[in-house]
Amino acid sequence: MQKIEAVNDFVVKFANINGSGSASANELFARAILRMGVPVSPRNIFPSNIQGLPTWFEVRVTEQGYLGRRGGVDMMVAMNPQTWDQDVREIDPGGYLFYDSSKPLPRAKFRDDIHVLGMPLTEICNQAYSDARERQLFKNILYVGALTTLLDIDPAEIEKLFGEQYKGKEKLLESNVQALKLGMDYARSSLKPIALKVERRDGVGNRIFVDGNSAAALGCIYGGATVCAWYPITPSSSVAEAFQRYAQKLRIDPETGAHRYSIVQAEDELASIGMVIGAGWNGARSFTATSGPGISLMSEFIGLAYFAEIPAVLINVQRGGPSTGMPTRTQQADILACAYASHGDTRHVLLFPEDPYECFEMSAQALDLAERLQTPVFVMTDLDIGMNQRLCKPFAWDDSKEYDRGKVMTREALDAGTDFGRYLDVDGDGIPYRTYPGTHPTKGGYFTRGTTKNAYAGYSEAGADYIYNMQRLRQKFETAKSLLPLPVLCAAKYPARFAALFYGSTGPAMQEALDALAEQGIYINALRIRAFPFQNEIADFIASHSKVFVFEQNFDGQLATLLVNEAGVNPANLISVLHYDGTPITARFITQEIAERVSRLNVRPLRHDMVA
Repeated sequence: MQKIEAVNDFVVKFANINGSGSASANELFARAILRMGVPVSPRNIFPSNIQGLPTWFEVRVTEQGYLGRRGGVDMMVAMNPQTWDQDVREIDPGGYLFYDSSKPLPRAKFRDDIHVLGMPLTEICNQAYSDARERQLFKNILYVGALTTLLDIDPAEIEKLFGEQYKGKEKLLESNVQALKLGMDYARSSLKPIALKVERRDGVGNRIFVDGNSAAALGCIYGGATVCAWYPITPSSSVAEAFQRYAQKLRIDPETGAHRYSIVQAEDELASIGMVIGAGWNGARSFTATSGPGISLMSEFIGLAYFAEIPAVLINVQRGGPSTGMPTRTQQADILACAYASHGDTRHVLLFPEDPYECFEMSAQALDLAERLQTPVFVMTDLDIGMNQRLCKPFAWDDSKEYDRGKVMTREALDAGTDFGRYLDVDGDGIPYRTYPGTHPTKGGYFTRGTTKNAYAGYSEAGADYIYNMQRLRQKFETAKSLLPLPVLCAAKYPARFAALFYGSTGPAMQEALDALAEQGIYINALRIRAFPFQNEIADFIASHSKVFVFEQNFDGQLATLLVNEAGVNPANLISVLHYDGTPITARFITQEIAERVSRLNVRPLRHDMVA
């Protein structure tokens, strides 16, 4: 029988039951490998109930630095009888199955082309512990101990992690170390060695390990946000919770100790966005964090902010829909909903971060853009980025950073007799001047209308005034293109016949897929879109290729629709490739889809000597 052999390049997947305490143990496993200098990319795939349903935790060990999901499993730690058959099927031929052998299973439950490692975890825990909860929790630590021996993970790294987690709690520390050693000892004495190994490297460098929601929250701090109004919703709640933690440290007056922030958990999503808009109208930098159902409920107020021209930032951590959908699964399914949120003719600015670093960077940038453009700005992250920890470059923090407050009319200018119209476009970019409340006692009151108006904010239903405002708003949207982050080109090493477009959390898997395709002689120019409205470079890129694969994690091909609607792209040039089962897209999926579609187009792979 073949055996998968790999050093610092494999996938371990844990199949557990929600509420069993397994996630902490599985994260411990991932962090120990990371502490050995080997990049890892963990993903927690969990159900929306509190306890009892299946949950999975996948750890990509990747010395090459690929941080997306690869696809396939080299070792399955099967701890859930409910999903046994499904979990065993996922293992690649020659891979490994680790399971609790306390109860015998029929031969039919196994495969002939994988290697089986049975350890009587329940039996060992029953002998070592009398408390039922301890038996469950330490069973997880036992299998981590066994994997430590099997994979040559340095146990000192795990013990250090225990020490950090249970600092000042000596009894808990000793109990966990004891369970770890029980698992290690059993594996050493009773399990056959395997050919998956971890070897110490220096492959992490100065990168940090952080989740996207925490990064977005810190980005809001860096971007000057002082107001957060939100209503709890998975998977975005930890954005507001992290913002509160950071604000308690970084938004405190050093002299008086007074809070210099306001965080409000509203009664619902509509109230939360209303508070954000009120704060933005008053001159504060404010944001909310939500997900797709929240966007649906907020849409009326989003339209008000768009038409009244009030800055607001919405961090949308996308999940599966429609309706309640899949609350704890990931998708990129709110693109159209956010681009056109609210009724009537609206278009909104969207930012598409790829990783926690860009969550930090774009959340800060969104606060500048919202004030510069006087409009709502959406940061379109998703559950895969938001709730999973990822290696990324350190955040750039500049204490001398100055905020872009946009066009703000001062008291001095008003006193000098400047012609101030709240909705008057004075320089052709579509963006009017505004004033902060209280700027002047008699001139230039900050009057805002959500109904039709003339350039001076006077109520008007005259067709000419409505046309003026709508055309000005469209010009503002055009102006936004020059302010948004540009797309990122991943150019093929050799001449490419085809291209791919992608965005957001698809990025890490795409990088690995491009390398795998090149090994097959299929060269792809790829462009990562980072913002909407689309810059001209995107349409030019599409026009320069006969066929462009558009990768999205939704069912409707929403980015492709937006490209056709807004960038004048010929739909015949686009080939939608859709991944929408709620799990993060994999490099194998991308590779297979492109290879098969290229084959159907009757294009032979290139040989290096043909293009060198």
